[in-house]
Amino acid sequence: MLSQDSDRFFSLENSVVVVTGGGGFLAGAMAQAIAKAGARIALLDLNLSAAEKAVEKIGESAIAIQADVLNRDSLLNACDKILAAYGRIDGLINGAGGNKTEATTSDELSFFDLPVDASHWVTDLNFMGTVLPCQVFGKEIVKQGKGAILNVSSITGLRPLTRASTYAAAKAAISNFTAWLAVHMCQNYSREVRVNAVAPGFCLTDQNRYLLIDENGELTPRSKTVLAATPQCRFGEPEDLTAAAVWLLSDASSFVTGSVITIDGGLTAYSGV
Repeated sequence: MLSQDSDRFFSLENSVVVVTGGGGFLAGAMAQAIAKAGARIALLDLNLSAAEKAVEKIGESAIAIQADVLNRDSLLNACDKILAAYGRIDGLINGAGGNKTEATTSDELSFFDLPVDASHWVTDLNFMGTVLPCQVFGKEIVKQGKGAILNVSSITGLRPLTRASTYAAAKAAISNFTAWLAVHMCQNYSREVRVNAVAPGFCLTDQNRYLLIDENGELTPRSKTVLAATPQCRFGEPEDLTAAAVWLLSDASSFVTGSVITIDGGLTAYSGV
């Protein structure tokens, strides 16, 4: 049971958190939540204008930096800017990721014809786009002797969707890497540097709305299939992820490391019968 000082356990006051993919919908929402918990935020995105728009929603406690999560020099340059602005790094959210139509099977594109370059793009962005920031910013977190890394996996990493083979495999790799890095940090650097991941289910965002809601505002056949397999029978909202992000970055989760937290309305727990 939480004490009357529970707000203190969930506080991120005076901490500095880096968020990659910070211009994106879900990563931006998590950044807003941890800023409200007291953190200073460095929003990184390949699209600087997207990061700047996200900063406008947060205010003076955030800065926007252009960075490529697949380029170590770009990340090191961003790290220098963050240290110049804030002097330290205590946390990292790896929010950069995504899928590509060309790496997804369809009636027009069979698995046997998936182009290699598209599969490389998806694998690199999701997996290596998580590993490299962990190397660059994790090194700074270790210097503090305490901190947290939060990776963004997916339920597809646990139960692959029927068409997104490469994306599912890349997210599974993130979940596996999360467990490995959590142990590695404890055994080699500090038992107070924690590494966890969230695995979101189907969240309704601007990016996927066209797949889930038709031009008449009705559910698409895909949506109906998703909701039929989701015991809570709804799509996820940004707030469903943001509360978990605050928890996993704060002292409230001080004995949680190496975990992948599913936030999916029960989808991965449901067998269909």
